[in-house]
Amino acid sequence: MTITYCTGCNWLLRAGWMAQERLSTFGDEPGEVALNPGHGGVYEICPGSETIWERRRDGGFPDAAEIKWRLRDRMEPGRDLGHIDRGSK
Repeated sequence: MTITYCTGCNWLLRAGWMAQERLSTFGDEPGEVALNPGHGGVYEICPGSETIWERRRDGGFPDAAEIKWRLRDRMEPGRDLGHIDRGSK
């Protein structure tokens, strides 16, 4: 998974937090999480070649639950995500 973030906007901490959330939830899944510095207000989350979140397209920044749902639906649709699946989606 690659998280591209704008360095000029100081979004490194946000990107790092999202990487931590991915690793803590899907740590047993193969692959790495890469933080890719960018410019121009970019904030994208891409597991492979698909973009599952793009700040401009999707209207801001995701919360961790939204990204976990999108990753789960792409990687392992039947997987139980625990307490975040018990709330409203």
